[in-house]
Amino acid sequence: MRNNTITIFFFVTLSLFISQSVFAQIKPEMVFVKGGTFKMGNLNGDSDEKPVHNVTLDDFYIGKYEVTVAEYKAYCNATGNKMPPSPNSAWYELHPNAKKWEWIDKYPIVHIDWNAANEYCKWLSKTTGENYSLPTEAQWEYAARGGEKSKNYKYSGTNNINKVAWYDETSYEKGPRPVGSLRPNELGIYDMSGNAWEWCLDKYGRYTSQAQKNPTGCESGIFRVIRGGSWYYVDDMTRVTSRDGPYPHFTNYNYGFRIVKNP
Repeated sequence: MRNNTITIFFFVTLSLFISQSVFAQIKPEMVFVKGGTFKMGNLNGDSDEKPVHNVTLDDFYIGKYEVTVAEYKAYCNATGNKMPPSPNSAWYELHPNAKKWEWIDKYPIVHIDWNAANEYCKWLSKTTGENYSLPTEAQWEYAARGGEKSKNYKYSGTNNINKVAWYDETSYEKGPRPVGSLRPNELGIYDMSGNAWEWCLDKYGRYTSQAQKNPTGCESGIFRVIRGGSWYYVDDMTRVTSRDGPYPHFTNYNYGFRIVKNP
């Protein structure tokens, strides 16, 4: 009887240790963003960045980094999902400047469509018991601007893009870079300009001039918002107000994501 008790205790302890290890692997580093009101959009930007309008947000947390390869691997191992395919020879032929790269743990996970990013958030919420999701477009822009600490920079954390962003002129179109290897913005968040495009929760559409509180984007439409630019795109795409809206099932080696946690 004593031996059975010891055996049960051993396996319970081992299970708890494994669970804690897995939890530590997947629990992301988050940055608290104090809510507030800001002017969303850009009078001097592209047509889809207008009109500038007031947006008020509640407090939230946002990923300090883009979701990494290591974090996405943990998700795939836990769910049986497959990692996205890494670049093949045909892709390199179309991108002659690119260097060979595979799934390196500290790189942002890329080649992710909106649906896959959303499923990751659902899994993380279920696994941790907390409320994770993709950021709304308003949450994304507010955090990229630096929240209540914003200094109204053009890029996320500075007007000197080379200090904060991997984009085509600094990556030389060779591929993504390890997250957090350049400067953070005013809130201590990394890579909100450049490295990987980041999916947002919202459907893509025109802005309204009306003031909004905790907006979640258009009610209709099929496209989804991406923000931040990437290692393969020009500097203009990495501005904090620049936006685009591809199909949710579309992806490439520029598309990744970041998560938020709502209290």
